[in-house]
This record gives sequence, C-alpha cells and structure tokens, in this order.
Amino acid sequence: MRRKSRIPPSPLPQRDGVDPVRIRLPEGGGWVTVREHLVERLSPRAEVIDQLLRDGLIVGADGQPVAGDTAYVPGMFVWFHREPPDEERVPFALDVVYRDEHIVVADKPHFLATTPRGSHVAETALARLRRDLGIPALGAAHRLDRLTAGLLLFTVRPEERGAYQSLFGAKLVRKEYEALAPYSPGLALPCTVRSRILKERGVMAAQEVEGEPNAVTRVELRDRRDGVGRYRLTPSTGQTHQLRVHMNALGVPILGDPLYPVVTGPVPAGDFRRPLQLLARRLEFTDPVTGHEHRFVSGRVLEAWASYDEWASPGPLEETAQ
Repeated sequence: MRRKSRIPPSPLPQRDGVDPVRIRLPEGGGWVTVREHLVERLSPRAEVIDQLLRDGLIVGADGQPVAGDTAYVPGMFVWFHREPPDEERVPFALDVVYRDEHIVVADKPHFLATTPRGSHVAETALARLRRDLGIPALGAAHRLDRLTAGLLLFTVRPEERGAYQSLFGAKLVRKEYEALAPYSPGLALPCTVRSRILKERGVMAAQEVEGEPNAVTRVELRDRRDGVGRYRLTPSTGQTHQLRVHMNALGVPILGDPLYPVVTGPVPAGDFRRPLQLLARRLEFTDPVTGHEHRFVSGRVLEAWASYDEWASPGPLEETAQ
C-alpha cells in the first residue's frame, strides 16, 4: 500500500486570519514546470501566475520562492496567498460564549460565513476569531450556513480537532434550532420529517429526491402570534440546507429564505435586511478530551419575532420603486 506523503508545515504565516493556499502537485499530467500546472489549475490568465512568480510570492516547503522554470515534481507542495476579494464588512458582533484551552464556542450573526470560501475570506467567523483571540491554529469543528445565525464550535489545538469533528459524524452532538415561519393551523405538529436530500455542486438549492431517507428532522411548534409560528427544529442528520428544505416541504418555508420555495435574485452586497429567520439555538455534547458535559444556548433573538413589521419593512430602494 502506498504511504500518504506527510504534509510539511506552512512556510507562510496567516494573513488577516486566513491561511495561505497550499497545493500538492499531482502525479501525471505531462507538465514540465510548476508554472504550467498552476496556470492550468488556477487561472485562465497566465499573467496572474507569472506575476506571483516574478514577485516571489509562490514558495516551496523551504520558504524559498519558486522560479517560473522550476521543474515539475509530483508530490511537491507550494504555498501562496490569494489576492483577497473586496468584501463588505458584516456589521454584527461575533460573540464568544465559552473558551477554554481546548475549544471556543461562538454565537455567529447572520450573513457571516463560517470559514473562508469563495468571495467570503477575511469576513468569516474563523478568520475573525483567529484575529480577535490571537489563536492562529483555531479550526472549525463544523459549519453553519452563512445566512444562519447561532452556535459554532471551534477547536484550539489542531491535534484535537478530529476528536471534536467525530462527535458530529457519530451523531453525539445534540443540536436544536429555532425558526420563524408562517403559522399553518392545518399542519399537524409535532412531526418528524424524513426524506432524501440531494445537493448538486454548482446548484444553489437542494432537492428532495426518491430513495432511502438521509435527512431526518423533528419539528415542533413552540409559539405563534400574528400569523407567524415559532418552531423548534431538532435534526438528527446534517444534510446541506436540511432544515430549510424540510420546512418548505411542510408548506411553511422559513421567513427570509432566498432559496426556498423559489430562488430569488442575488442580494446586493451590503444589504443586511431581512435575515433568514433560522438560529442554531442549543448545542450539547460530552467533551471528548475532558469528559465535561457542555450545554450552550444562543443569546440571540430572531428579529421577526421581536418585531415582524420592522424586519419586513422595505428598504430605501424598494420604497423608491413603489
């Protein structure tokens, strides 16, 4: 059996709480130089890679710049920092609700992504916490959708991250969510929704398809007023968009959802009105390192419950259109 090559430590520091990009050169492909592979893999414009190489911004494991004519060696690692995208700052606090030498638990606001990806890099929960807490090695044990608020678990020590991540895979974490959606008097609750959910890469919305269920959610009505229901959602699986898909399937899509029941147009950058009314309210688990029983509760209040009219009020552009 072929042994997996050891990943050397990064020769580049983080930048603004964001790790450098690490690339391992694969076997085969017929590339003669490192440059040829990077151009084919990363950029339709060769001049982007050429500029990084000229500026000495692509380095090898020894921290030395890689030259444009460096021979291609399968298994070689290179690192570099991407040019950060223009990001609109998410103007909401990321609260730390617990911290010890092993974990950090944060209460994430709506619109803040969990980890760097795509156009959201520095404005993510992970990057913010690394900067604010001074913990470069901080890692995410799981994720929440960018539009979902609530509790997130992070690990302090990289060597312990797998132990905490395995809790989620083994279904040893109790997660409870709160959602606001239309109240339907004909909907028999509580109920358990079971279905098979498929999320295709590059397609924004997930779909329920025929087949053995891979998504299970317990749905309960906690309260209602003025046509709005306050629901407790307890998932026992973790499919992408699971709660949003299941609430939509029940005929009560979550307020502020831009994907279900229909995909709406993209929201302009900086538009933080009408956040998705979904909150990761509770997080409970037995610490796999210390054995401590953890129970955390989000202190956030969903806006449409505190004041539906204020949450639903039109913005300046909508008022002008009227």
